[in-house]
Amino acid sequence: MIVRILFVFSILLAACSPQAKEANTGSSETKIITAGGTVTEVVHALGFGDQIIATDITSTYPASMQDLPSIGYRNQIKAEGILALGPDLVLMEEGCLSDDVVEQLKAAQIDIRSFAKPKRVQETYTLIDELGSFLDAETQANDLKESIGADLAKLEEYLQSQESQPKGAFIMARGPQTVFLAGEKTFAEEIFGLAKINYASTGFDDFVPLTPEALVKINPDYLVFFESGVQSLGGEQGLASIQGMTEITAFKEGNIVALDGNYLSGFGPRVGKAALDLAKAVRE
Repeated sequence: MIVRILFVFSILLAACSPQAKEANTGSSETKIITAGGTVTEVVHALGFGDQIIATDITSTYPASMQDLPSIGYRNQIKAEGILALGPDLVLMEEGCLSDDVVEQLKAAQIDIRSFAKPKRVQETYTLIDELGSFLDAETQANDLKESIGADLAKLEEYLQSQESQPKGAFIMARGPQTVFLAGEKTFAEEIFGLAKINYASTGFDDFVPLTPEALVKINPDYLVFFESGVQSLGGEQGLASIQGMTEITAFKEGNIVALDGNYLSGFGPRVGKAALDLAKAVRE
């Protein structure tokens, strides 16, 4: 009798333990919250868009994701806001949620999984494989990778028909006082490589504050921005307020390219299309 009581007690104790419950990922009833624009786009592309009940601010594609409740942006995201929505599963890009929030969600027995944000095409394929495997959607994942491969083939076909290889640089702007130049080991270097654009800003890693001297020295044929970056400067006419801008070829010839931030830097399912649009933007 005592043994039986101890057994029942152990079962009850396990049921009440703070370990996160594992969501039934194969179920069409699983309620998913995503954090990170690329993860959201891949989850949607794998066929789980209808199960996403909320996303973060960076999840802007497909456009329907913008109609869902927002959990906020990175370090502003609170566990209480996520728990109030009643998800079964949280899928996030690394770093989108703070460690405290992750621990609070786990303590509330929410199944939460983290994935690395891709910075090159091979990592895009890896993310698709990982999400496809976790969501029991391997067939959809393979189809999605084939679609990306077809887009990259179109990019290569276009580039083979072109002789020019202009020099370009990427500028990250968040207002006139916050302007950075992308260097090596960034998404910009990778996407420029796909588009066969000579990368002007070499010799340093990551993003560094833009100086007039650096801008004049590299003198790119084209400058590439996020659309939001150009808007933060007051439109293309506002670029003239950046010191050194009026002295470079790109500005003098009006060679300013602005693309959606997630589209250009996300390295998600549309990476081949984004690279092709960039390649055309500096050649046509």
